[in-house]
Amino acid sequence: MQVVETNSESLLKDFKVTVDAADIEARIDSRLTEVGQDARIPGFRPGKVPASVLKQRFGQAVRGEILESTLRDSTQELLAERGLRPASQPQIEVTSYEEGNDLEYDLKVELLPDIGDIDFSSIELDRDKVSATDTEIDETLQRLADQNRQSKVVETARDAKDGDIVVIDFIGKIDDVSFDGGTGNDMQIELGADQFIPGFEDQLIGTKAGQSLDVNVTFPEDYGTADLAGKDAVFSCEVKELREPTATELNDEFAKTLGLESLEALKAAIREQLDGEYAQYTRDKIKRELLDKLSLEYKFEVPPRMLDSEFEQIWDQIEEARKKDTLDEEDKGKSEEELREQYRNIAERRVRLGLLLSHVGEANELTVTQEEVNHAIMERARQMPGQEQQVVEFYRSNAEAQASLQAPIFEDKAVNFILEMAKVNEREITPQQLRAETESQAEDKEVTAEIPKKAPAKKKAPAKKKASTKPTGEKSSPKPKAASAKRTKAADAKAISADNKDA
Repeated sequence: MQVVETNSESLLKDFKVTVDAADIEARIDSRLTEVGQDARIPGFRPGKVPASVLKQRFGQAVRGEILESTLRDSTQELLAERGLRPASQPQIEVTSYEEGNDLEYDLKVELLPDIGDIDFSSIELDRDKVSATDTEIDETLQRLADQNRQSKVVETARDAKDGDIVVIDFIGKIDDVSFDGGTGNDMQIELGADQFIPGFEDQLIGTKAGQSLDVNVTFPEDYGTADLAGKDAVFSCEVKELREPTATELNDEFAKTLGLESLEALKAAIREQLDGEYAQYTRDKIKRELLDKLSLEYKFEVPPRMLDSEFEQIWDQIEEARKKDTLDEEDKGKSEEELREQYRNIAERRVRLGLLLSHVGEANELTVTQEEVNHAIMERARQMPGQEQQVVEFYRSNAEAQASLQAPIFEDKAVNFILEMAKVNEREITPQQLRAETESQAEDKEVTAEIPKKAPAKKKAPAKKKASTKPTGEKSSPKPKAASAKRTKAADAKAISADNKDA
């Protein structure tokens, strides 16, 4: 084999490789001999078939097989001899080959950078420890009580007012034609709760049980159903009953309606969930801060083709966001040149951090076990109630899907390893301090970590909210309200994993 290096541009190496015809023919003859040991050809005993017959019968197939293995083996030999570590699959292009002649091909190799040994002990970080307060527990309990409160019929005839619950039947029409999702029976609507499209509830204030009326509304321009967006509609309503909410007593009986044995057990469940949310947030926070420091500290060159590929994936997302007019507000006023520079920098950071974490994992023999992948599969299944079995079967039968679960697990192991080596200061703070600091940081600087699949966004501390001890009780409104959805930014910018995917 003769090798001529035609390009030595940093992490890109190009070679012209020539494999002697004699070597190829020798490999073909050897392979034909192997085939002849088991070949069943009329008129010949196994192992006694003449070479000329074998060549006539199997020559073309064997030649193709040998060419493929020759390309593979010679490439591996070249890389090993020169100590080259490819960052991706080498590109091979056969430039010349005819039977009986030398095989010539061009080989393009993109190399991994030499990261070397890294001392993470110089990195210093703060790890926040946040615990739910009694006040938060009480507030969450009260929200649960409000969401699950009962109501009673208003016995004395009077007009409906804010806070009342009206029970109605309705039929919605546009241009005197009914539409899908515009009909409801025995619908309970809490006035002032903003359950329906704008203007609907306002027109029910002042009504009485037994009254019929037409409610005139206009669907929002950004309404989720295109056929209804911006359209004027008339809902013919019959007020069947007027009710008023009753206070919910916070006791063991209330807890039992939510599936807990006592009020104390309910409080414990709420505390556990809130503490878990804070723990996940502070974990994400220290991870982002670590990646920020790693990105600033380690500035090795990244493979250009890998960078190009990552940028193209990101840019496809930006182009799609442009078409749908869902581009981040901060990006809408920028020129294409500015956007390309901005997102190429993000792509470079992604690739560099991915390579760094991969290097840490490999250097320290971090691996992902099948048990860990199975656990991740079960977590995914739990996120899709009613479809658990289908989710499990999908991942179990799809190696590529399983690999997509391995990447974030591997990344977390590499991050955990670095955190163990770094100097991490534990800091106990209150939820209020956490929110205040997060809001202050969001105002002071833009988070420039990796972008998620939609668009970059700032990470916010968990807001005060109810624990999902019971389904949140989505507003029971007709389809008109179901899609008054405006685009929201992704909650945070996810860290990039070792295989260049979002965590």
